[in-house]
Amino acid sequence: MFDSLSDKLGNVFTKLRGKGSLSENDVMAVSREIRVALLEADVALPVVKDFIASVKDKAVGEKVIKGVNPGQQVVKIVHDELVKMLGGGTDADKKAQELKLGTPPSPYLMVGLQGSGKTTSTAKIAKMLSDKQKKKVLMASLDVYRPAAQEQLKILGEQTGVETLPVIEGQKPVDITKRALEEARKGGFDIVMLDTAGRLSIDEDLMNEVESVKKIAQPVETLLVADAMTGQDAVETARRFNERVEITGIMLTRVDGDARGGAAMSMKAVTGKPVKLMGIGEKWSEIEPFYADRIAGRILGMGDIVSLVEKASETVDRDEAAKMAEKFKKGKFDFNDLLSQMRQMNKMGGMGAMMKMLPGLGKMSGMLEQAGMDDSFIKKQEAMILSMTKAERENPGLLNASRKKRIAAGSGATVQDLNKLCKQQMQMASMMKKMKKMGMGGMMKQMKGMMGGKMDELEMMAGSMDPDALGADMEGLMNDDQGGALGPNPFAGGANPFGGAGGGLPGLGAPGGLPGMGHGGTKKNRKKKRK
Repeated sequence: MFDSLSDKLGNVFTKLRGKGSLSENDVMAVSREIRVALLEADVALPVVKDFIASVKDKAVGEKVIKGVNPGQQVVKIVHDELVKMLGGGTDADKKAQELKLGTPPSPYLMVGLQGSGKTTSTAKIAKMLSDKQKKKVLMASLDVYRPAAQEQLKILGEQTGVETLPVIEGQKPVDITKRALEEARKGGFDIVMLDTAGRLSIDEDLMNEVESVKKIAQPVETLLVADAMTGQDAVETARRFNERVEITGIMLTRVDGDARGGAAMSMKAVTGKPVKLMGIGEKWSEIEPFYADRIAGRILGMGDIVSLVEKASETVDRDEAAKMAEKFKKGKFDFNDLLSQMRQMNKMGGMGAMMKMLPGLGKMSGMLEQAGMDDSFIKKQEAMILSMTKAERENPGLLNASRKKRIAAGSGATVQDLNKLCKQQMQMASMMKKMKKMGMGGMMKQMKGMMGGKMDELEMMAGSMDPDALGADMEGLMNDDQGGALGPNPFAGGANPFGGAGGGLPGLGAPGGLPGMGHGGTKKNRKKKRK
């Protein structure tokens, strides 16, 4: 959702970083470009005006203009103001973005317009609270108007493994609320989710009903579900709901769509209520807490390492990881291991999603898609591995010409595609052998060499997790072949710091010099290897 804004702001700051000093005119010019970028992202005009005024006040001071790295200081100021705009400027703001838990059973009241994804979001939140916080949750549908709305929540409950209140035909929303609270008390539930009815637009009947339900339930959270694709209409909906029923937070749905991000950035400033959750896909697991500082980091191309690590810890199969670690210690890597890595990557959202969370690599995710390196490419490789026999997957050396023809035909690929996959596996196997020989001490030495002797600084930076410094330094590493903030770029000129053939990291194949799909070195080099 923030890709377009991220690209535009990235271009603005690229111009700044090349300057040794900044004049007041430079800051004004940058402010104008940021204003245009925010307005094009559909951010509310009053919010943009306040944002620009605040950035100008802080960026035009003597301290910034005469600073050691004024460009980087301006980026830091913009980052801090973005965090503030998104609703995470203070510790109190950050605490307000967390879901509240009161004395059991804690009622959660879900409100919103029809078609915003309210019922599905109710099930997603219930599943998240059940799995991550180990809460016993009961869901109840108060929507007696939309056909099969109560049946829908019942089916969602069966699919997610969350209990739902049995449906009694003819009951009114207020009566269902009383019965849900009573059942929750008797059943020892921690949370009861009340899914209210929606309308095509806000009307008096809807508001009166929600007010009546809220009076009885006394919810600890009144969450508005708003569709991010509706842009500023979502902000207006939030404002009107807040005036009547006083919402405590907002969940934005369809954040994975091509909406321009203005709704998320304007919500807190216009309504005074924080965005607490985001729906980032259709699966039950595709829901995230809304962390203002992490979102600001993603918008400015600084990545989101914390979310990436959290996602990895949630999706990694510990037994599988232990088995793979044992194989790596022995220096082994076969097609089963490659398949396991591909599946793990898919669980974490695919290669593009992971790239966007790494500092300085947000733009590369788009380049990979243009080069055909999207999720369909990984599926094609997966199909080739699954077309192999068990023995072939465990022993890649068995693959001769006739076996390759059979595998290619069985997976709908070409022999050339299979050869590229075999090359990936060989490069990874070679890397594992080197890691075994070097041991941990040797690996750390090589990493220090790759980082231009600045490993200690990198460790300190990672420890502090300062998004501005991390993003700027990683961008220096990516953009400056002759020595960025972390020293010389180890990948400059197609070099491979791991010693494998071809330019780039092994095991990630792609055409045109991207890792693992290169020509594999010169003809002369390949002949040397055969000796």
